[in-house]
Amino acid sequence: MEKEIQIRCKNNKKKINIRIGSTLSEIFRELNLAMEYGPVSAKVNNKVEGMHYRVYNSKDIEFLNLHSSSGMRTYTRTLFFVLCKAVNDLYPDGSVVIDIPVSNGYYCDLRIGRAVTDADATAIRTRMQEIIDAAIPVRRHECTTEEAIRMFGEMGRESKAKLLESTGRLYTIYYDIDGYRDYYYGVLLTNTSKLHLFGLEKYYDGLLLRIPSVSDPSQLGELIRQDKMFEIFKEHHQWQDILGLSTIGDLNSAIDKGWTTDLINLSEALQEKKIVKIAEDIASRTDVKMVLIAGPSSSGKTTTCKRISVQLLANGIRPVPISLDDYFIDRDKTPRDASGDYDFESLYALNIPLLNEQMNALFAGEEVELPRYDFPTGKSVSSGRRLKLRGNEVLVVEGIHALNPELTAHIPENQKYRVYASALTTILIDSHNYVPTTDNRLLRRIIRDYKYRGVSARETIRRWPSVRKGENRWIFPFQEQADVMFNTAMLFELAVIKTQAEPLLELVPENCEEHSEAYRLLKFLHYIKPIPYEQVPSTSLLREFLGGSSFRY
Repeated sequence: MEKEIQIRCKNNKKKINIRIGSTLSEIFRELNLAMEYGPVSAKVNNKVEGMHYRVYNSKDIEFLNLHSSSGMRTYTRTLFFVLCKAVNDLYPDGSVVIDIPVSNGYYCDLRIGRAVTDADATAIRTRMQEIIDAAIPVRRHECTTEEAIRMFGEMGRESKAKLLESTGRLYTIYYDIDGYRDYYYGVLLTNTSKLHLFGLEKYYDGLLLRIPSVSDPSQLGELIRQDKMFEIFKEHHQWQDILGLSTIGDLNSAIDKGWTTDLINLSEALQEKKIVKIAEDIASRTDVKMVLIAGPSSSGKTTTCKRISVQLLANGIRPVPISLDDYFIDRDKTPRDASGDYDFESLYALNIPLLNEQMNALFAGEEVELPRYDFPTGKSVSSGRRLKLRGNEVLVVEGIHALNPELTAHIPENQKYRVYASALTTILIDSHNYVPTTDNRLLRRIIRDYKYRGVSARETIRRWPSVRKGENRWIFPFQEQADVMFNTAMLFELAVIKTQAEPLLELVPENCEEHSEAYRLLKFLHYIKPIPYEQVPSTSLLREFLGGSSFRY
């Protein structure tokens, strides 16, 4: 009699005995579960695995569909794989780089020795659909890392070979679709037929790969033009060319060669050069009375605000900081969210009429008494701080709603200068594996929350979906309205963050939901070689999260 093991399924709260060595796909069929848009992957003891995964011991299993972020990542990676195979089939001497997330999709740099045309996009889209319709198995293989390095080197996949050379791992997992082999750092679907929806079109000088919406996987995510963000990504690619860093393999090689100090100094100089340019642009606009700085969580907008203020002083302009927190309305008047809790992220938690009234009074040369919000009592109180602007003074306002036009609707447009700050990661794992920009910010927040707020990595991860939901509602819709975008991500920063984040992530226990995200982040950080955080200068934006900054917060 074949040995059996016990499976506890979190989806239906049932236990079943299953043949040892069964795949997750086989276990799902035995459970007779109904799951719309799934399963695409599963949490096995709170670690995400592909449906290829075989189970040899008793496990807790939760099957995931496209409504989960993990499930959507699995779907998207497989779509990347099919795109890469289609390009290989149609342009054997060409290549494609999965580059940046933009416009609710992914910009793909198609390199075929000439300009990309609409006809190219149509041909690739058609070939992708043929591969999907053919229902080809996505096969998973394991080999020694030396064999994988040799294989990808012979295929001309230098970024993959370089990455694998730097990992120090004995064995490597790779996949194939009908003989076309590739490497992905996360799990994939088991068959191309499971890709039910995608879009592909010409975008700038490359392609835009569109994916289903997480909220409604029957529809593609809305196509939103993000021209300014795309330009920022392109600017950082120019910086990468200067530094010779495109991938994690490049970064690891630079660290091994002892180039860390030069890398940090040049990265910091390039970022400061951008800050100087922003301050000079503000100074050139003589009508500007208010600089508005916004950005999502852990984007580094506070340090951005301070560094712009320093450069404004260097241009003869005296910055006057204004905190939006002081314009909170009394707590008992604060809007509530769907669960009945106070929604402090809402725009309407601020006293918008008072803000507009006082700002216009200041710009008219009048004196006002600024409010102060008393957080312990939840009341707006008199501050005793009276303010009257002088000729060379400009208000500097930082907050998540700073770019929302409703916040400053009664202030003339020519008096406002808007800055959007975010950590837009541009370095790639390899040419077919990008680094999610939200991962960079989450890692920053994990470190900051622990150092300054006494909050564990587990709790920060637990809160993150709620933070992201607020960003999607109150911040991201207004980012393209900025006069300038500032990318706070440093090309070397993941190597520094690694040293601080890994010990915190390792403390997240296996028996909690947050372990799967902690495990995923740890797995990603293991690709990167460390840089000691002591090498980062005290003026660096990263010090906002690491500690030791020369700025006061």
